[in-house]
Amino acid sequence: MFPFAAVLSDLDGVLRHFDHAAQADIEARYGLPLMKTAFCPELIMPPTLGHVTEAQWAESIVVALGGDERARQAVREFMSIRFWVDEEVRALLSRARQKVPVVIVTNAMDTLEQHLDQLGLTGFADDVVSSARLGVAKPDRRIYEVAAERAGAELRRCLFVDDRLQNVEAARALGMTAVHYRGFHDLAAVLG
Repeated sequence: MFPFAAVLSDLDGVLRHFDHAAQADIEARYGLPLMKTAFCPELIMPPTLGHVTEAQWAESIVVALGGDERARQAVREFMSIRFWVDEEVRALLSRARQKVPVVIVTNAMDTLEQHLDQLGLTGFADDVVSSARLGVAKPDRRIYEVAAERAGAELRRCLFVDDRLQNVEAARALGMTAVHYRGFHDLAAVLG
C-alpha cells in the first residue's frame, strides 16, 4: 500500500532545472551580480506574489544593475537561460500519480503556465498551486494547506518535496512527511 495520500512537489530545483553554468557565464562576461540582484527579496517577492509581472521583474533588475544598455543586455540573456525537465523525476512522479494525486507547489510568476507548456508539463500534475496566483509563497503555511486541500488529502498524509530546506522545515512543522531534495536519490528513496 502506498504510504501517502498525495505528493506535493516543488517545480524549480526538483522537476525543472536551469543552466547555472550559463548564468555564471553571463555574470562573468558582464561583470554584474545578476543572481544576487535578481533574487534579493525586494525584487523577487513582488512577482512571486503576483504583484508584478515577470517582465516588470526583469525591468527592476535592469534598473537595480544601473539601467544602462549593458545591464539591459545582461538581463535579456539571463531571462532567456534554457531550462529543462528532469526526466527521472518526471517518471517517478508519474508513477506516484497512478496511485495518488500529485500537485505541483511552486513559488512562481505570471509566466508559469507558459513555462509548463514549453516543458510539456501542462496537465502533468493533478493540480498546480502557484504563489503568483494564490498571493502566498512558500514557506507560508497557507500555500501548503491549499495544496493539500486541492489534492483532497490531510496535511499529515502528504509527502512534500522541495530543494529549499526552509520550505521542507515548514512542511514538517505542519505534520507532513517532507523530503529535502538535493538529487534524484532523495526522492527515489521515498517513492522508490
